[in-house]
Amino acid sequence: MKISPVKYFLLLLIFSVDLFCAAQMSDSVFYQNIKTPQLFIHGNQLAYPVIILNSKSQLDLHFDDLDADVKNYSYTYQLCNADWTPAIISEFDFIRGFTQMRISEYRLSSVALTNYTHYQALLPDPNCIPTRSGNYILKVFLNGDTSQLALTRRFLVLDNSVNIAVQLLQPLDPQYSRSHQKLQLNVNMRTLNVANPLQQIKVCVLQNYRWEIAINNIQPTFYAGNNLQYNRDDDFIFPGGQEWRWLDLQTLRYQSERIQRGVYGKASTDIYAKPDKDRSRLPYYYYKDYNGYFYIQTTESINPYWQTDYATVHFSFVPSENIPFPDKDVYIIGKLTDYKLNDSTRMNFNAEKGMYEASVFLKQGYYNYAYATIDRSDP
Repeated sequence: MKISPVKYFLLLLIFSVDLFCAAQMSDSVFYQNIKTPQLFIHGNQLAYPVIILNSKSQLDLHFDDLDADVKNYSYTYQLCNADWTPAIISEFDFIRGFTQMRISEYRLSSVALTNYTHYQALLPDPNCIPTRSGNYILKVFLNGDTSQLALTRRFLVLDNSVNIAVQLLQPLDPQYSRSHQKLQLNVNMRTLNVANPLQQIKVCVLQNYRWEIAINNIQPTFYAGNNLQYNRDDDFIFPGGQEWRWLDLQTLRYQSERIQRGVYGKASTDIYAKPDKDRSRLPYYYYKDYNGYFYIQTTESINPYWQTDYATVHFSFVPSENIPFPDKDVYIIGKLTDYKLNDSTRMNFNAEKGMYEASVFLKQGYYNYAYATIDRSDP
């Protein structure tokens, strides 16, 4: 069976009011000099950023500025609706204290060929706290001007007000039974005062914390008393897939198993990963992965955030019989690219070598990644 152990964000339950619809917000970087943005639960780089309402839980924010100077970065929060469009209410209705905070903790890089300034912050600051549960966007901007956005990150403020029972099942449909996974769930709303649960309760299921493939807007199969049951055969079905591919860059001098060679210049480093082959017809093989995530780490210095280097990492994917996919583009995806499908993540086919190639500028650490094909006529 090709069913990989994956991580489900088993339920994000959102109690929302439909407001004015604007552009959907996501994890984005708006300047080329900003690299390696991270937002995670304090002390755990592999944890999705979630704050428990009215608790002492905190998040770590990290990012690098390759201009290697000192800039005036600040941050604020944006409350969003269930569909990640900005909620049109006053920021004073969801932020207690100051609505903007300056990022005052930074450090110039050390013992690295690539010069950068590392910025970090511990959120929420006692003087700037989200006061409502829901979907939030962290906005990092320049010079006190929120229109000069540098980056945005999604995070959640959680209020544990409902009981959710979840089962992970094998789909009944024989078309999916050996390759997919299905979730079945029951939501108990006894503690909520909801006038119209079919409209006000939004259920969203994420696989490996990936919002671009989230399944939502599913109506319950049954509504009885305080319970919403979601157990139709064709709801919440996800492909199991293979384990994520991996690359160990915790040291650039020692070439780990997945590295073919390194080119070491006086001012830069190029790392060539071993070519990856098509695994779609291979049997499933288990090994521990991090579900598309990465963490910054080094084996050769003390602080991984400002004492690690960058390298241009060259990836290559070999299609079956070295023939390019007809009418399809190939992308490298994972948290290392924020799952973006654009020119920077699209791979180019090298006809002479019979493989797809792409280069990504990465900080030292351990990375999961995958390849995806996108139909040009139906993206």
